[in-house]
Amino acid sequence: MTLRDETPADVGAIHDITVAAFAPLELSGHTEQFVVQALRAAHALPVSLVAEVDGQPVGHIAFSPVTLSDGTPDWYGMGPVSVLPAHQRQGIGKALIHEGLARLKALHARGCCLVGHPGYYRRFGFENAPDLSLDGVPPDVLFALSFEGRLPRGTVTFHPAFMATGPASEISEDGRTAA
Repeated sequence: MTLRDETPADVGAIHDITVAAFAPLELSGHTEQFVVQALRAAHALPVSLVAEVDGQPVGHIAFSPVTLSDGTPDWYGMGPVSVLPAHQRQGIGKALIHEGLARLKALHARGCCLVGHPGYYRRFGFENAPDLSLDGVPPDVLFALSFEGRLPRGTVTFHPAFMATGPASEISEDGRTAA
């Protein structure tokens, strides 16, 4: 397996990987591929990695800036994380997460947060942060990982691209899709 930065040639494969990875998940709104598209169009993907097996893309992870209401700067959101179903449970997602977090640290990020399955993300050092919230999200699925030991307080706001619900021919710099 090889991990590398996303290139323009990967856009179609990343779309297909994301669709396939989230297709069986009942809790998904099945819009994750549109979120990645909108983040890319808004130039809000400082870390976007592809996992390859035998030269073929099989996984992807995205990291984008988040805003914290307490003013803490340099925090990022992880997601979506996508691995083709035939390649899941082989350590690809784990490798993408570890490499992505290392890349964030190299960018002098102060931490990372995500919305995810409570049984999975703790193994990477993420924890529920009682003083952190995300509108409309139960606290047991909101996780944070501080790279400097102090968790922020207040409300997390993910990039507006996370509101993307469909393909768009035009996506504005703030990540919102245009009809």
